[in-house]
Amino acid sequence: MTERTALLRIAPELLLFLPASRREPQRPIVTDGSSTLGHHVESAGVPLTEVGPLTAGGRAVTPAYVPRPGDVLEVAAVPRPQALPEERFLLDVHLGTLARRLRLLGLDTAYHNDMDDPSLVAQANAERRVLLTQDRGLLRRRALWLGAYVRGSRPDDQLRDLLERFAPPLRPWTRCTACNGELVAVSKGEVAPLLEAGTQRNYDAYGRCRECGQVYWHGAHGGRLDEIVESARRWAAG
Repeated sequence: MTERTALLRIAPELLLFLPASRREPQRPIVTDGSSTLGHHVESAGVPLTEVGPLTAGGRAVTPAYVPRPGDVLEVAAVPRPQALPEERFLLDVHLGTLARRLRLLGLDTAYHNDMDDPSLVAQANAERRVLLTQDRGLLRRRALWLGAYVRGSRPDDQLRDLLERFAPPLRPWTRCTACNGELVAVSKGEVAPLLEAGTQRNYDAYGRCRECGQVYWHGAHGGRLDEIVESARRWAAG
């Protein structure tokens, strides 16, 4: 390090956010007396939503700390499980399958397949929902109250990442996977006009969405859904 530099050390869990050509765990940064530690972390490519404790020379600091020459700055990943002020979620347009799985597990999950970034931030803030995305630029929007990066390309991996990160309480089979409304138990007679004859013959237990009226029963795809629910319970329990 030179007289004007500090050393930035980034936790291994956060290296995935750095460009492949510069994915080293530590790097010198130039201290200019005005740029904050948060600015340096984001300039490296790491959204602050993914950052946990920060230290300078072993002292706890905040993202607003202005590094000094000679500082050794440690950037840790957000601790898991991460406590949430609200266990409510909003997913961006690319995470539709994950949204349906979260609803299957009874988690309050908003999702729209046609919402732009400013609208997503506005809804997340207004409804105090955690914005889940794989768009790092979206997580860096200053107006966003709380967000999280979803790791993984497969829905199974994404779901596991989310449940291990937040460990939310699960209430499977209580929400509509189509609209997020709450399900209530109904008798076969109440929904009979909406059912095919084969469904009426083979199933007796039904639920109906309070919001959109969608009818649910444990049908042919129940086995696969049961697998998702059981895996989710294991992941959420750690």
